[in-house]
Amino acid sequence: MKEQETFYPIGTLDQFLPQIGRTVKWREWEIAVFRTSDGGVYALENRSPHPKGGPLAEGIVSGHYLYDPLHDWKIDLTTGLVQQPDQGQVLTFPAKVEDGQVHIAAPAVQTA
Repeated sequence: MKEQETFYPIGTLDQFLPQIGRTVKWREWEIAVFRTSDGGVYALENRSPHPKGGPLAEGIVSGHYLYDPLHDWKIDLTTGLVQQPDQGQVLTFPAKVEDGQVHIAAPAVQTA
């Protein structure tokens, strides 16, 4: 049986402008939160998977993809997967909008 996720409010929807990333500090993470033009809200760890790293919050959003601002890697906002020919993955956080509030939950922990 799947464990119930606990969501925590991080701000009102109007604090997250469409197609512009915003950095939120929550627990031990720095999270880049994006609101797409179709109203979706996505949350990723604000750290590029590129070997040289860098922040993601200043990236360019197009559809459901984020373009890394330093390395131009294309990242799927829904899965965190870097698109080919590059490879890697960003930690994603479940996000939802409820009653005008943006909420996030802890990322799913994968065990070996």
